[in-house]
Amino acid sequence: MTTLGLIGSGNIGSTVARLAVDAGYDVVLSNSRGPETLAGLVAELGPKARAATPAEAAAAGDLVVVTVPLKAYREVPVAPLAGKVVIDTNNYYPERDGVFPELEADEVTTSELLQRHLPESTVVKAFNNIYFEHLAALGRPAGDGRSALPIFGDDADAKKAAAEFIDALGYDTVDGGPLAESRRSQRDTPVYVHPYAVAGESWPPAPKQGDADVVRAALAAAQV
Repeated sequence: MTTLGLIGSGNIGSTVARLAVDAGYDVVLSNSRGPETLAGLVAELGPKARAATPAEAAAAGDLVVVTVPLKAYREVPVAPLAGKVVIDTNNYYPERDGVFPELEADEVTTSELLQRHLPESTVVKAFNNIYFEHLAALGRPAGDGRSALPIFGDDADAKKAAAEFIDALGYDTVDGGPLAESRRSQRDTPVYVHPYAVAGESWPPAPKQGDADVVRAALAAAQV
């Protein structure tokens, strides 16, 4: 797996892109405003990065990260993502996204909505619970007191692929179960942001913040 496609290149998307380039991946970035608006980021990332349309990024990626506002999830291209592992970073913010009655009623998770939209893809939830500045700062080599990110998915092979990618970026993973359990990492749950940002710590954050044991305990404590 050598090429990462990004549909959405905001704070999380651009941070994942930087980490991926540092890890040796080729990166194809996209957003809703057109490839030309990503010229500065591409120049910063160097020759392993290029900008494209969302459909082109979806087609180019061996693995694809979807990191768009939830209100735009239906605009994610379907056909180019068939047969691929798709990492979903989304959270539900009604003040930004509008009200989704099925989410308000807790009948479905955001990643299950994306999975329904992408029936021929395999969705894995990741990166939704960490602030982008923490994501940029906390990566560590394997065995060096690494922080861990929860992942969720309905397919074991897809979760393995996502975990291998996240490992390359400098993080351990904690398998939180199927997509339905990803509500344990959504906004305002114990694992959302807090394990990675300890009050009073100097910047950058110290190693071992949000390690696997801390993440497991936070997932278990979620009231779902």
